[in-house]
Amino acid sequence: MKIALINENSQAAKNALICETLKKVVEPMGHEVVNFGMYSAEDEHSLTYVQNGILAAVLLNSKAVDYVVTGCGTGEGAMLACNAFPGVLCGHIVDPSDAYMFAQINDGNAIALPFAKGFGWGAELNLQYIFEKLFSGESGQGYPKERAVPEQRNKKILDGVKEITHRKLTDILPQLDRELVKGALSGEHFAEYFFANCKDDAIAECVKKILG
Repeated sequence: MKIALINENSQAAKNALICETLKKVVEPMGHEVVNFGMYSAEDEHSLTYVQNGILAAVLLNSKAVDYVVTGCGTGEGAMLACNAFPGVLCGHIVDPSDAYMFAQINDGNAIALPFAKGFGWGAELNLQYIFEKLFSGESGQGYPKERAVPEQRNKKILDGVKEITHRKLTDILPQLDRELVKGALSGEHFAEYFFANCKDDAIAECVKKILG
């Protein structure tokens, strides 16, 4: 699995800690972490939590990555921004039990973490345990196990609802503010990572037009 990490401007200083913790947990499992920044508080390329959602949607819908780890001060804004787009099912995760149940019950492809609220002493341990519960084992298996069948059924229903209530990403991106979208897709390593892994030609062409 290819996992993207995305930080917005208010919590950019924690990018290195988050990335290091994520890699420590998931790389031994055989997963790959791709860090899309922001890389530090001094990073010249700034992202808002809304732009986190745009970037997550482009990466997931194009299958350039399989999963997105993002967040903001409370995690709420990043979660709402991600869920505004098709092809993204993002959970707000505070602790390891959230992570485990989101993976097993909701089987999403993105999480939004609070990187300021409650992020104090031992925060890196909480992150480690969250990532362990989120990425160890196959997701969507149900919790508790006797609820697996209805939970899997409800997930398919939700996926079907989202297909109807959302338009294609290639229809959405050109209608958003161009500078907002361009800013989301202009990170230091975006083009390098995205075009090497994008599996959707239409989205790739759309992104090329936006970037000019």
